[in-house]
Amino acid sequence: MLYTQTVDKLQALRLEGMVQALEEQRRQSDITQLDFEDRLALLVERQWLWKENRGLAIRLKNAQFKINASLEDLDYRSSRGLKRGQIDQLRASHWVKENRNCLVTGSTGSGKTYLACALGAQVCREGYRTLYFYAPKFFRALESARADGSLFQWLKKLARAPLIVIDDLGIASVPGKLYREFLEVLDDRQGQGATLITSQFPVNQWHEIIADATVADAILDRLVHNAYRIELKGESLRKPPSENAK
Repeated sequence: MLYTQTVDKLQALRLEGMVQALEEQRRQSDITQLDFEDRLALLVERQWLWKENRGLAIRLKNAQFKINASLEDLDYRSSRGLKRGQIDQLRASHWVKENRNCLVTGSTGSGKTYLACALGAQVCREGYRTLYFYAPKFFRALESARADGSLFQWLKKLARAPLIVIDDLGIASVPGKLYREFLEVLDDRQGQGATLITSQFPVNQWHEIIADATVADAILDRLVHNAYRIELKGESLRKPPSENAK
């Protein structure tokens, strides 16, 4: 009876990891060889791991990455322009803590989205909340929030995220007014959060994408000066291996 009450109280306290570990300990005949402090330490360790894993699962789900990606699976072929040393710099996610940006450019199929999702997932593993957006959907959401009066709340949501990822900037035409709203997003994040942007267009062509020279200058000023730059090269990774080998 006492055990059942203990489990009920642990569950009421949402200590599910400890409950699981306690159940396992009861099934281990040699567990009594450990003293009380050691058994308690095992219970606490399991609860800590359970909480960490649950937090990561929630962060990954809320990020809504387009694909499941991992830095461990990156392709470092020399022809791609992807440098292991640079990725190792980004792996620990100090750049997010320091509110720096990351700009990834390259042609269609060069692996920009995979790299962005892999970096974003790594940031989640380091304990930071991340939001991923495909650029056209990002601007549609921005326009919808503007139209229905929820823009202020949406901007607050973006400002609270340590990292936002905007994938494929410039892939679709965007009205100038939305780039002005985007400038406000970046302004709110200045010194408060990191931004990762991918684009098929080199950074020196982003003025043409944004069209309004004044807004373009302000956007690039907030993005480029403290950013890591990754320029991917080579043929599309989406081709069958036999075609890439030709």
